[in-house]
Amino acid sequence: MNFKSVLVIIVSALALSFGLPKNIQKKVDATIKKTFNTEQFSLQQIDIPSEIIKSLPTSFRAKSLYKIKTEDDFLGYAYISKAASKTDEFDYLVLFDKDLIIVKSKVLIYREDYGGEIGSKRWLKQFIGKTKNDELVYGDNIAAISGATISVKSMTLAINKLLQSIKILHNKNII
Repeated sequence: MNFKSVLVIIVSALALSFGLPKNIQKKVDATIKKTFNTEQFSLQQIDIPSEIIKSLPTSFRAKSLYKIKTEDDFLGYAYISKAASKTDEFDYLVLFDKDLIIVKSKVLIYREDYGGEIGSKRWLKQFIGKTKNDELVYGDNIAAISGATISVKSMTLAINKLLQSIKILHNKNII
């Protein structure tokens, strides 16, 4: 690994360390390493012009979309955000491949006593393979979970809004 690559990784890690709490950053890093089968990577925040941000769904967090790169390769994208649960919010991660297809979704931190089942791999895997052209419908192509209705609807809505945003960003040549 050359000096420039090491510097990019260090700068990216430092920039992210100020943006994400350490416990969330560790989970994001571990998920990216496992999903993309890599030990070394950098996350580069995607700069979205303010006039384009205005055209995105209001729930989209502009400073939460990153390119995932290794020294030699572009792997995909990461989106880290929050969605509402009954009385709080939960943090989640969505990973896309180069073609903007979801390869992983993960609930990073769930803060309620009930409804944590949305963090199960079995439930979350239904998002894998979804693209910017898909529409997710609770109870139709997204399974309900007894006792987690609010969180399931919230996660479904959040992923729908994310996919809509990805489509706009792709059409505007941002990603």
